[in-house]
Amino acid sequence: MGKFQSKVKRNSSKYRAESRGEESPPVPPSPQHSRAHTDAVTCIAALKSDLCVSGGKDKAVVVSNWRTGSALKRLVGHEREVTKVSCVFGSNRLFSASRDKSVLLWDLHGKLGPTQRFMGHHLIVTGLAVSPDCRLLLTGSRDNTLCKWDVESGRCVQNAGICRNLVTHLCWVPGEPYVVQTSEDKMIRVWDSRDLQVALTFPMKQYIQMHCDVSQDGNYCLTCSNGFGGQGCEATLWDLRQTRDKVCEYRGHLQSAACCMFLPAGTCETPAVATSAHDCTVKIWDQSSGACLSNLFLDGAGPLSSLAVCDTGSILCATFNSGIFSLQTDGAKGAGLRQVLNF
Repeated sequence: MGKFQSKVKRNSSKYRAESRGEESPPVPPSPQHSRAHTDAVTCIAALKSDLCVSGGKDKAVVVSNWRTGSALKRLVGHEREVTKVSCVFGSNRLFSASRDKSVLLWDLHGKLGPTQRFMGHHLIVTGLAVSPDCRLLLTGSRDNTLCKWDVESGRCVQNAGICRNLVTHLCWVPGEPYVVQTSEDKMIRVWDSRDLQVALTFPMKQYIQMHCDVSQDGNYCLTCSNGFGGQGCEATLWDLRQTRDKVCEYRGHLQSAACCMFLPAGTCETPAVATSAHDCTVKIWDQSSGACLSNLFLDGAGPLSSLAVCDTGSILCATFNSGIFSLQTDGAKGAGLRQVLNF
């Protein structure tokens, strides 16, 4: 195993954080720009230092300049809601998955239509992970299967299925041939992309696992779960070098935690992670202690669906009711979090 052995209710006050001490002070509304999507934004990812890609219920994939809030390219090809977007940061290729059971490949500087189609799943595609060299694509679905694709040919070269493994998210481990996967069966699995076999599993959680992320050094994995009334709704830190137990938990959301991610070094004074939830809040946590460093309530945004980090100190948040927010952290003020743009 190499490294692994060594190593919503809209505008509802009930979603506000219970601990007022954690909340950021009231801030004026962020500058408004034309919305990238005409409906709920379901997913977002960083594409380049100034570009992001997002998908929505409007069936569109949109490339935006997140610094200015302007939509640069609107890619249309899916027949139903876009569920996931993925890319290798800095590349010109981006991938999108949809409820129409397809995955599409787009070229940032190419034609508006997709350059490749990946067809093979029997139900909604809910997981998408691209290898660092952009040659392999792993997809997961509610049909309980994972598929491995050759990006150039669009051919499915391997697939694997596990009963009740309703995939919720996939994330590639940097520098390794492994992919972390979360599922509705409450399991967290690590797949070896070379033979598409499960290499590791973590102890089963009590709630459905919604999302996962892996630290840049490839040592840690972060997952988050659904829940309600403050039960569940947490994020969990795991050590990929040993899978006996969790390292830390981050508790404080009142509704399902939909997304979690590691923040780049330098964002805060200490290593930190971020979460977004259906309770309209984005939280920043001290990675080691689990202490909540910052809490931002996005009033009227509805459930928060996805997060992305494009550079140190900047966080993008996709929402159901209010498009995409660009947020800024201030490590000098205890990881304070404020709105910058809304597009």
